[in-house]
Amino acid sequence: MKKNDFLKGLADGLPICFGYISVAFAFGISTVSAGLGVIEAVLISMTNVTSAGQLAAVPIIAAGGTLVEMAASQLVINLRYSLMSVSLSQKLDKGVSLLHRAVIAFVNTDEVFAVASAQKGSVSKYYMYGLILTPYLGWSLGTLLGAVAGDVLPGVVTSALGIAIYGMFVAVVVPAAKQSKATALCVVFAMGLSCLFRFVPALSAVPEGFVIIICAVSASAVFALAKPVEISETEVCADE
Repeated sequence: MKKNDFLKGLADGLPICFGYISVAFAFGISTVSAGLGVIEAVLISMTNVTSAGQLAAVPIIAAGGTLVEMAASQLVINLRYSLMSVSLSQKLDKGVSLLHRAVIAFVNTDEVFAVASAQKGSVSKYYMYGLILTPYLGWSLGTLLGAVAGDVLPGVVTSALGIAIYGMFVAVVVPAAKQSKATALCVVFAMGLSCLFRFVPALSAVPEGFVIIICAVSASAVFALAKPVEISETEVCADE
């Protein structure tokens, strides 16, 4: 059972891994172009695993910004991960210890969270370790390849590689939206809120990190009250 859970996690994480390689490749190129070294670029990815946070951090590092600037930018951009981790903690088997939860939270990205949340019933630590392993390796490998490539490739190519992340989100969201009208409406509602923050002058000044949090929490709260989802007590796998 433990082996099956781990292998299923690996399989579910492979699409995320392939998507991360292309995005991280572009990050690696941009990091080296900003003046950082290959090793520095790879270490940033291996110790952070957050595309938006890393992309925001590199210009601050290159410009010699302060630690306060760095901390503030990362807090705003990555605050949503605390919400996702709280939610994901309810999905884990009760036997998953604090140490294992901390390791899993380290690679709790948007895509990992979406895939884990879509599983029926609770998930074991073995499934989660399989799910986070391939994306982590893909993110690190992509950064290494991009950093080594440097500025050899033209800018239009590296920009195009970033589109892969949106395709990956579509692949995660669309199946769930097709199965549930409430889920589809929740997605549309969140998209509408996001557009308001983008195009309404009074709201456009709100930092992107907070916009994501506001849209996600608001849409989830509205549809949790209007159309609550009934979850059965299904045991998918045992932790022992």
